[in-house]
Amino acid sequence: MITIRPATPDDVPAMSEVLIASITELCTADHRGDAEAIAGWVGNKTPDNIARWVNNPDSPVFVAERLGEVAAVGMLNAQDEIGLNYVSPDHRFAGVSRAMLSALESEMRRRGATIGRLTSTRTAHDFYLAMGWSDAGAAQACYTVTGIPMTKAL
Repeated sequence: MITIRPATPDDVPAMSEVLIASITELCTADHRGDAEAIAGWVGNKTPDNIARWVNNPDSPVFVAERLGEVAAVGMLNAQDEIGLNYVSPDHRFAGVSRAMLSALESEMRRRGATIGRLTSTRTAHDFYLAMGWSDAGAAQACYTVTGIPMTKAL
């Protein structure tokens, strides 16, 4: 069973671990094992930064729990923009990313958005396409890798 809920300060250490592991281990199509690219990408995924995100009411942060663990982290940067949607390597292909995306889309709708936006990694691009998202422009620099802007009618 997968449960999506608002993140709490107690979740912060596990959230940091999930974000760093997801980027390091799953996003190899993006960073290609380049230590500098990885360091730049995970540099703001520290517990201190994540605690600030969790405490910011304008950018809701969620966790997915599965098997008693934090299995994914999701966040909205704005009412209509997904800023984070990362799954733990230990929970990949178990429906966790799909559940988190559905929760983030619902939250965007609840906040009044009619079009959702995100910037996809190469790693997640096919997943988002399969979930009804569409490319919305040329790839662009995003942290130390390239991101693909995408949109979806909500």
